[in-house]
Amino acid sequence: MLVLGIESSCDETGVALVRTQSGGVPVLLAHALHSQIEMHQAYGGVVPELASRDHIRRVLPLAEEVLAESGRRLPEVDVVAYTRGPGLAGALLVGAGVACALGAALNRPVLGVHHLEGHLLSPFLSADPPEFPFVALLVSGGHTQLMRVEGVGRYELLGETIDDAAGEAFDKSAKLMGLGYPGGPALSRLAQQGDPAAFKLPRPLLHSGNLDFSFAGLKTAVLTQARKLGDDLEARKADLAASTQAAIVDVLVKKSLTALRETGLRRIVVAGGVGANQLLRAQLDAACARLGVRVHYPELHLCTDNGAMIAMAAAMRLQSGQQQARFDYAFDVKPRWPLNAIDGA
Repeated sequence: MLVLGIESSCDETGVALVRTQSGGVPVLLAHALHSQIEMHQAYGGVVPELASRDHIRRVLPLAEEVLAESGRRLPEVDVVAYTRGPGLAGALLVGAGVACALGAALNRPVLGVHHLEGHLLSPFLSADPPEFPFVALLVSGGHTQLMRVEGVGRYELLGETIDDAAGEAFDKSAKLMGLGYPGGPALSRLAQQGDPAAFKLPRPLLHSGNLDFSFAGLKTAVLTQARKLGDDLEARKADLAASTQAAIVDVLVKKSLTALRETGLRRIVVAGGVGANQLLRAQLDAACARLGVRVHYPELHLCTDNGAMIAMAAAMRLQSGQQQARFDYAFDVKPRWPLNAIDGA
């Protein structure tokens, strides 16, 4: 079975083709991605209307590129999958509309996919796929969650952020330092030149006794420190960036280890854009190696939003019997949609 996946939840347009195989993990045949970063840089952040219009321009050429790379023709596609939510409403509608139009034209069923489930299952695209069950750390610009994952569609929320997500903490702190957009990667690059112990920044909720996160207070502390530095900020910017990154990573690693201890599981999956952070990977790898715990990540180029994770999530849902694709081409989108609220319908 061939599954064509379309991702358009925010500022990346992604299309991919995945082939299911009996008794095994689905195989990625081809994928293509267009990032809107350059377009949004002038505004210091994502402009939803511009994002939606750009998805319209990009999605069909990307689909053609994927089909050409895979050596397949459009009529060979068995299921068309798309991101149903969460995300920007207008952007989601583009992907949903194109997917349902293709489905109707080809007389093929369609399947709406949860964006975060795509991230969660994206490590199955790697050369070292995980096995169920595992703890999942989902870290991105909009979400920070710890989940217990027993199988496809079987998710238990262990803890989540009560305010800013980890990615937001990176981006907002970078903006306070004048690093531009996208701030998170810029902050991480600058942090390599700084001293992570230069400033004593808070680790919110680190000893809260639960698995929830909070990063708004850290952002405020970064703002306070930047104001204290005044004219010296430019000279100390690398140190402040390194200290900020260290605080975020420290919380993510220690909460993840607590989740492993409390669940008794010996495997953890890290997914989402922040999962590409090198310090996070290094510290989590080292801590888990000491505990004899396996860590799995998506390939670096699949950490951002992409069509491959949507096609993979759809294929795994269909293989597991968690959900059936449908021939009803009326569609809706869910800009807000908790991962643990997937109903399988």
